[in-house]
Amino acid sequence: MNSPKACIKHISLVLLFLFGCQKYNADLEEAKNTILSNDLTTDIQILASDDFEGRSPSSAGEEKTVEFLKQEFTKLGLHPGNGDSFFQQVPLVAISTNPEAELMVRSRDDFSTFAYKNEFMAWTKRVVGKSSIKRSEMVFVGYGVKAPEYDWNDYEGLDVSGKTVVILVNDPGYATQNDSLFNGNAMTYYGRWTYKFEEAARQGATGAFIIHETEAAGYPWEVVSGSWSGKQFGLVSDDNNMARCAVEGWLTWDGAQKMFALSGKDLPALKQTAQEAGFKPVPLALWANLSLENDIEHSRSKNVIAILPGQTRPDEAVFYTAHWDHFGKVGGMDGDNIFNGAVDNATGTAALIELAEAFTALEQKPARSIVLLAVTAEEQGLLGSSYYATHPVFPTNKTVAAINIDAMNVIGKMNDITVVGYGNSELDDYVARAAKKQNRLVRPDPVPEKGYFYRSDHFNFAKVGVPALYTDPGVDHVEHGEAWSREQLDKYTAEKYHKATDEYDANWDLTGAIDDLRLLFEVGYHLSNDADFPTWRAGTEFKAIREADMQSTASQGTQ
Repeated sequence: MNSPKACIKHISLVLLFLFGCQKYNADLEEAKNTILSNDLTTDIQILASDDFEGRSPSSAGEEKTVEFLKQEFTKLGLHPGNGDSFFQQVPLVAISTNPEAELMVRSRDDFSTFAYKNEFMAWTKRVVGKSSIKRSEMVFVGYGVKAPEYDWNDYEGLDVSGKTVVILVNDPGYATQNDSLFNGNAMTYYGRWTYKFEEAARQGATGAFIIHETEAAGYPWEVVSGSWSGKQFGLVSDDNNMARCAVEGWLTWDGAQKMFALSGKDLPALKQTAQEAGFKPVPLALWANLSLENDIEHSRSKNVIAILPGQTRPDEAVFYTAHWDHFGKVGGMDGDNIFNGAVDNATGTAALIELAEAFTALEQKPARSIVLLAVTAEEQGLLGSSYYATHPVFPTNKTVAAINIDAMNVIGKMNDITVVGYGNSELDDYVARAAKKQNRLVRPDPVPEKGYFYRSDHFNFAKVGVPALYTDPGVDHVEHGEAWSREQLDKYTAEKYHKATDEYDANWDLTGAIDDLRLLFEVGYHLSNDADFPTWRAGTEFKAIREADMQSTASQGTQ
């Protein structure tokens, strides 16, 4: 039997523990409640104003944006994240293609021309004044996928050197809705347009065109024509990107049908064939001619990095990311030509400021460092986050997790929250615990066919092994239900996504955004005080990368 003194000591320790937990939770709740819709609204209005000119990289709008972020982070007492600077310089090249370009396609006895913007879009990533394809033989390569793990190779037995490949968007799993084919309805990385151009280049193709379909791509043609006109920003490799195809582009579905008819081929029938295992590429007996005249501008853009140093493990970091950029001013448009990007992504950029304020409000600062990373050129292909991932301030094996915020909820409170890429990592468990406190359900992405996991900045962290979390607004509105929510989200995609109409609206209801931000704050708070590193689930393509990276840390520690 324990002595009375021992019992008293035990009770004292229990009470001390309980008191510590209560204080810990009270500190969390007080800081979380500093995240307010009025503050968020003010910052969104500033970032999405015409004064910021659509926040294009390497523009006057960029300078206003990054200086505004620096000022706000400085006011909160955050430290510069890149040595003594809040900025990480990102070298970019901007290539503007002459919009008078005309695609001509010849058969053996006829030809057709295709109108820029109305029937096709084209550009080059090569850093050259002129890039062209001349009498380039055209080949239909189905989905343009080489995936050994799925025993699938659309380039089997084909030499595409000097040729132009024509490719379907998305992947065979989506097209067939067959759960046993690729990932079924959910897009794999093989379905992303970025992969298709990269694979075409690896195969040695001179040109590559993707056939656009609204449902399979996840956005209408206007997004293609708007996003790929004007300046196209890119990072520059040592060979000036000469390993890329000479021409990359998109075709409208109608334009592609016109092209295939010139060849005497039926596009819908060939699309059906491309969905079947064992598909063989189809020569089209067509030859493409296209010349692109390019203006080239080298420039530097900026990632913004602010740090709240950890109290006991400052060398380990939890990241919050959002892209500050949008499309700026777009020439050749009547009326309003400023793409303000209010939802996408002034909301997420403003969210970083709110999160920073909440973390600085904590009485007991986190054990690990909190990093706020606002990246450039997301809209141009996730360039700023790609650059950071390959030039990190914190080593990847000291980066605990990345929490990405891109386009927040502006339609009110939800009964649920979406985790894009649900099932990929233990970060799901952190979300579930925080969501339970809000009486909300955690759901997987309701539209996995659109490939959102590969379409924002968290993906570049995942590619180097860092567990990455990306949440979306839920789809079950507290007052109006699920059908209404889906209608509103579809309406935004159709009418405002990547358009000049994405502007701040005083009728927005940001209460749901505040719920999401408080939830993400709590996730980061626990990650920043835990001793463990979250891991990827078995079967994810990033798990082996992370394990090898973490093993290198363990090996260094034993030397």
